[in-house]
Amino acid sequence: MTTQDRRAGDDRRLEAVLLAGGPQPVARYVLDVPSQKWWWSDELFEMHGFAPGEVVPTTALMLAHKHPDDLARVEDVLADVTSTGAPFSCTHRIIDARGRTRVLGVVGQGDVDGVTGQVTRVVGYFMDLTEAQEALVQEQATRAINASAERRATIEQAKGALMVVYGLDDDEAFEILRHHSSITNEPVRDLAARLLDSFVGGPAGTFPSREDLDHFFETPRQARQGRSAR
Repeated sequence: MTTQDRRAGDDRRLEAVLLAGGPQPVARYVLDVPSQKWWWSDELFEMHGFAPGEVVPTTALMLAHKHPDDLARVEDVLADVTSTGAPFSCTHRIIDARGRTRVLGVVGQGDVDGVTGQVTRVVGYFMDLTEAQEALVQEQATRAINASAERRATIEQAKGALMVVYGLDDDEAFEILRHHSSITNEPVRDLAARLLDSFVGGPAGTFPSREDLDHFFETPRQARQGRSAR
């Protein structure tokens, strides 16, 4: 996957968070293209860590605050809109004057002179997506933790069955699962899930018999050997 593909994916996920969440801080800007002079609303000064009017906004200042990994992409977007005027949207990171990393979304388009065909100014909005991004990261982390817990619970249940039926300790039970997962060429969690599924529906609170487990573990080995013999 290329960096561009990853960024496109990040933008789509951020868009989903924005559509589902509340309003985001919004700021306005105007860039006079011939002079390269910017006008910022008070909110845009604040997004960059400045008090309103504390600095004179310039293209150089804007670019100086872009995250190094996002700078080239932002430069390309700026070059395109100032030469064509085409509408654009872009999500990128900045490092504000206080050293904090923020995630900003920016949209805009250029005004084109009808006589010369030159872009005279670019107007649009910045949105501070930092909180939305943090919520997205937290959501992804929670999802990963829950999935990991589910995998562990499945393996623990399967190990418990082996420990009771075969009289094994924890490490020995896991080694059986690991060994047979290598034979069937599947993750331990998937093997454990199949094992649990194989005796679902029996009397409540009962474990499979030794013969049930022997059959479960021997059947895939026999099928594999049969295919090899052919």
